[in-house]
Amino acid sequence: MGLDGGVSQPISIDIWSDIACPWCYIGKRNLEKGLEAVSADDDAPEVNVTFHSFELSPDTPVDFDGDEIDFLAGHKGMPRDQVEQMLSNVTGVAKGAGLEYRFDLLQHTNTVKAHELLHFAKAAGRQHEMEERLMSAYFTEGKHVGRIDDLVALAAEVGLDADAAREALESARHLPDVRQDQDQARAYGIQGVPFFVIDGQYGISGAQPPAAFENVLRDLWSKRGQSEDQAAAV
Repeated sequence: MGLDGGVSQPISIDIWSDIACPWCYIGKRNLEKGLEAVSADDDAPEVNVTFHSFELSPDTPVDFDGDEIDFLAGHKGMPRDQVEQMLSNVTGVAKGAGLEYRFDLLQHTNTVKAHELLHFAKAAGRQHEMEERLMSAYFTEGKHVGRIDDLVALAAEVGLDADAAREALESARHLPDVRQDQDQARAYGIQGVPFFVIDGQYGISGAQPPAAFENVLRDLWSKRGQSEDQAAAV
């Protein structure tokens, strides 16, 4: 509780991620599990989560000719058998997080329009739903998430206005918002995702297990309550 019996300021969690990043979806799910766990606490932390844009491969064409193995082998210069082993590993980790990755169906694409759509969804109060829909479509359903028509259809599925979404994407109205997120990532020194910034001062890199998020949130919430109690006693 805050001063005069009020509620403490919510903990902010800002997440830099790319919807085409397999570890970002795993990290998102682990964070959600951590949030679910702390929500059962007697003094449950209040948390605000915001997603921010990060393009892992901005030079990727919208319609990439090849599968994920072709892309990674070419983009990272790795042998195909090494790429296959890497994808098998991440598929196993994803399964542990409750996600069924289908790299055999995945359609690699440029994600800048998906990021623009996420900013459009944020303005309409649907960012979390849109983030989940895009990641699920990309990693588990083999849907294309780089073309405007496909993105508009996914936007409609989460309750966004299709015509308004199309106008926003065709006009690139939210591209400056995407670039602003990327500029902030550079200012923070973020070079890989997922990257979680908590209360604007604590950084957590990578797809950490749910317990890691539980511990940080409980610690911060406890310290917030202690500082407010001290202030009230002055």
